[in-house]
Amino acid sequence: MPDGEIIATGLHFPEGPVWCPPPRGSVDAGAIVCTSVADGALDRVDLATGTVERIADLGGGANAAWPVIDGGFLVTQNGGIDFGARAPGLFNPPPLYRPVTPGLQRVYPDGSAEYVADDGFLAPNDLVVSEGGTVWFTDPPHFPPPADPVGTVHRLDPDGAIHVVADGFQYCNGIALEPGGALVVVEAQGLVRMAPDGTGEREWITKRVGASAGDGICLDVDGRIYVASTADHGVRVFEPDGTEVEFLALSGPGITTNCCFGGLDGRTLFATDGVPGTLVAWEGLPTPGLAIHPWRPRH
Repeated sequence: MPDGEIIATGLHFPEGPVWCPPPRGSVDAGAIVCTSVADGALDRVDLATGTVERIADLGGGANAAWPVIDGGFLVTQNGGIDFGARAPGLFNPPPLYRPVTPGLQRVYPDGSAEYVADDGFLAPNDLVVSEGGTVWFTDPPHFPPPADPVGTVHRLDPDGAIHVVADGFQYCNGIALEPGGALVVVEAQGLVRMAPDGTGEREWITKRVGASAGDGICLDVDGRIYVASTADHGVRVFEPDGTEVEFLALSGPGITTNCCFGGLDGRTLFATDGVPGTLVAWEGLPTPGLAIHPWRPRH
């Protein structure tokens, strides 16, 4: 696989990329909307020009994003990370620490936002939405995690009810739905598969995804799992049985945070590189990504 193409630079610890198609009939290339964890914001990257536009300022630590049917986004809000204290030297100067309540935020097309859920969460990290409108999201502690496994996976039903689907995670991170409906969750150094029904039962897909832990994930239509592999600096690809089949490496040092499929044919893989702060794309993958279903709020 050829090296990824750098689409945009100057992003501030980007995460949670979402491909946004161009208007029907347009010849535009579309856009990627991603979070800025360091700034607590949403940025839009024009794929034709690489231009970066800030579209929402949320404070805290906006972590992952998912499209909403009205053109807005559903965002996991981890509450904020004091990068100056937790990662001294990563940014110079360090971003302003602006803590807010952890939870789920709905961002409207005009950039305004409101909480969908804000009670009793640790640091919501990643989310996935089913075709029927159910939202699953991970809620790990802030990194580094404590010795006790306190991470949870929650479910937001279309009627607004929130349930704990599973608990006892050391550090649950990325989350995705397989073609058959099971959930895949990045946990500690590996990947687990679990039923979405709330029983909490899970099994290891693989206990390690590389020399460093995985972060965000996405899947293709055949169920292969694409894992942003943080300090390994790239995206590792696994068969559903946990067999690693490819590593899409990025040159130089960095921290790869998340990935998503996009493009008009669904065969472009995008990855956010938290450090050095870039958006990267691999075009022409052999298998398209799974369809993304926008969230449909109750009102």
